[in-house]
Amino acid sequence: MEQFLISHDLGTSGDKATLFTTDGKLVRSYTASYDVHFFNGNYAEQDPENWWDAVCEATKAVLEGEDASKVAAMSFSAQMQGCLPVDKNGRPLRSSMIWADQRAVKEAKHLEKELGGDRIYKITGHRVSASYSIEKLMWLKKHEPDVYKKTYKMLQAKDYIIQRATGNFVTDYSDASGTQALDLRKLEWSEEILKAADIDKDKLPKLKKSTDVAGYIQERVAGEIGLPAGTPVVCGGGDGPVSAVGAACIRDGEFYLTFGTSAWIGGTTTEPFIDEDKTVFCFAHVIPGKYMPCGTMQAAGSSYSYIRHALCDDMPYDKLNEMIEKSPAGAQNLIFLPYLLGERSPRWNPDTSAAFLGIKPEHEKKDYVRAVIEGVAMNMELILQAYRKQAKIETMNLTGGGAKGQIVAQILADVLGVRFRMPDCVESATAIGAAVIAGVGVGVFESFDEIHRFMKFEKQVEPDKENQEVYEKLKPVFDEAYACLLPLYEKMSKL
Repeated sequence: MEQFLISHDLGTSGDKATLFTTDGKLVRSYTASYDVHFFNGNYAEQDPENWWDAVCEATKAVLEGEDASKVAAMSFSAQMQGCLPVDKNGRPLRSSMIWADQRAVKEAKHLEKELGGDRIYKITGHRVSASYSIEKLMWLKKHEPDVYKKTYKMLQAKDYIIQRATGNFVTDYSDASGTQALDLRKLEWSEEILKAADIDKDKLPKLKKSTDVAGYIQERVAGEIGLPAGTPVVCGGGDGPVSAVGAACIRDGEFYLTFGTSAWIGGTTTEPFIDEDKTVFCFAHVIPGKYMPCGTMQAAGSSYSYIRHALCDDMPYDKLNEMIEKSPAGAQNLIFLPYLLGERSPRWNPDTSAAFLGIKPEHEKKDYVRAVIEGVAMNMELILQAYRKQAKIETMNLTGGGAKGQIVAQILADVLGVRFRMPDCVESATAIGAAVIAGVGVGVFESFDEIHRFMKFEKQVEPDKENQEVYEKLKPVFDEAYACLLPLYEKMSKL
């Protein structure tokens, strides 16, 4: 009998549900949108009721005309680093502070003062930051003590949906490693971190593997969500680690690059990937027993969309790609620093901004557009350098919307010096990853190798040696340009 798997990509702007057959066929996708409430400069919150409504709407939409009893399991890829306090009945006590919320700056500084940045990175695999969940919970305890006192558990986005659907309070190791409270090696809540943060351990949910069945659809919500009571709900994971499965990087030493609004290089390792320069960070993987290192830059696709809007009258991307091909490698020595939104990896500097350098009369629009993609690629190459200190990387998989453009893939290959393997479904990585987790979780699939039911790698992009020679000369200039502008960034941040 034909069976289905439902994956939910629970993102910042909406929930994308996708219905797959267990043979790997995509049947239907549907996205239900919701809003983010930005206020007070660096606050970002969402109403968890909107998440639930979106999941219910999207689930029913993808199952329209299908037999819901054939759904073998449902699972998730979801936004991470949130803080949603709920009571013993699972009712939210306030809106959720999402990953983009940066209000807990003082709490992050306090945590770093108590333990030291190096110690925290060694325990958790992450730099100290206001974006993580435990710092947000520290803020809550200080500023909303009544809410903290009533808090039974702090949940992530997918964990709230799981609780609402099954009645169980759980999280998986991958999402837990995005809270900055998980001991990455022991895979348990860190007593050391929680003591320094002065947070009660019992306010954190029970830890599970991503492939564990979190529970089953309750009778009381079956009508709302459109699934029969008793349908298994598999934990799933945070969107970053899930994307590694969706990129078919399931074995030790396999790496991939995702080029979307942001861009990152991630992979799969057997041991925690600890970088002495802290360029990259590390999550517990959704694959049991594995780890997922990641280095993320802020403005990749968004740099491309910026230049498209600012200089090119929102020209279609395929036309922009044609324009890039008319500019030579190196864009006639025009340099672009892609720091529109500050930067995480490799700079870890919120005060940076974007810049064009080396502008001369001969530069035309095509050169500016090419320089933007080359700047993104050179920034990603700095992240790759951190990986190459510990791993030999000659081939990577390429996913994300940016991977659809041949010239963009070529520039990335030339600058990074790697061969890219490109799947036939570059924009569905997280949805596919969550579906495979669901299948493994209920035994429909024997292993994560079943990812190859869902995607095929029929296209490769090899680096061009002549272009590589051009970029080797420009790379140190790109790096030095940032260093030269550091004093200016500091002055501009104070304006």
